[in-house]
Amino acid sequence: MSVASVSTYSMVHATVRALYSKMLGPDTWTALVQAKDLDTALSVLSKTAYSTHLLLKGITPRRAVYQIRRRLADIYEKLIRLLPGEGSQLLLWLWRLYEVDDIKAVLRGIEARASWEQILLLLYPKPKHALLSLDTMQRMVLSGDVARAVELTSHTPYYNALVHAVERYKAERSLFPLEVALDLEHHRRLWESIEGFGDPDRTWALRIVGSMIDMDNLLWAIRYRIYHHLSEEEIINYTLPFGYQVGDEHIRAIAAGADIAGIVKSVYPEIPVAEKMDDESTAGRGLQALELTLQRRIAAQCRAAFIGDPFHIGIPLGYLVLSEYEIKDLTVLIEAKASQLPIETFERIMVFQSTAYADMAALR
Repeated sequence: MSVASVSTYSMVHATVRALYSKMLGPDTWTALVQAKDLDTALSVLSKTAYSTHLLLKGITPRRAVYQIRRRLADIYEKLIRLLPGEGSQLLLWLWRLYEVDDIKAVLRGIEARASWEQILLLLYPKPKHALLSLDTMQRMVLSGDVARAVELTSHTPYYNALVHAVERYKAERSLFPLEVALDLEHHRRLWESIEGFGDPDRTWALRIVGSMIDMDNLLWAIRYRIYHHLSEEEIINYTLPFGYQVGDEHIRAIAAGADIAGIVKSVYPEIPVAEKMDDESTAGRGLQALELTLQRRIAAQCRAAFIGDPFHIGIPLGYLVLSEYEIKDLTVLIEAKASQLPIETFERIMVFQSTAYADMAALR
């Protein structure tokens, strides 16, 4: 461990440890899952770190989800300010996944002729480092045209990818090429943000962010083949030729029609995989289980970052990704409570389970 590493990460480590201690623990999750309705669940949340973001009377489920996302935006902003150079850039690109989702929401809204007020409720809170302001996104919506909306992104790194996909959008009248172009450009930039690191930062960035890129790339290839029925060439063009554990050879094998379960097992021999995932009739539940298993695997890698030498990028990365999964689970829970769904229908699709809660509590 170098003196530079200690100097760089000492303040970040202290800040993240304090934030990590405020993540929802096993007792709180149990109370949330067992809550009889949404009001009861929100009452439980009002006694947690999310309390300051939920001080609204008569809050709707959609607004509650938006408000808890504000906490994530605030945390990203704080850690991006604390980290220098490569670390700050990596966190920026990790955050920009949400901005990519916002652009997709805007383009879908234009296609559906939705109002700005309707689309606004779907967007993520805008931190200071956002490349696209709410004002710009509103002008995109008011343009009423996807191609004109794309031109309003010309000051961002998303523009070149989008503008090259516009012609295919016009020909097919489908947003699919634009959305794929956004995803691929974002993930390329995210991967490039790792390349400037030396060890141990590079090792931890690959374990966490590299594993996230792997998961997305693998699931894209499988879904393109099974549900979109894309050709081998299209699948290769719409995926990434690099990864941490999922390599170009794995993606090309899926594109060529090889046994999906066998490929997944070759990459992740330690995880359970459904035997049949090669067509729509057999893939559904197995693919959902695979995604959830990979998310839990990433969560375990994030928790592992808190063991041993603390002066590396894995600490802030691990905390942020765990926070994202926590908010995803809260979103599922809030929507389930608002719809009065029975526990067994939603608890099984949450990333955090009782064993994960115990592991997290032990690391605090």
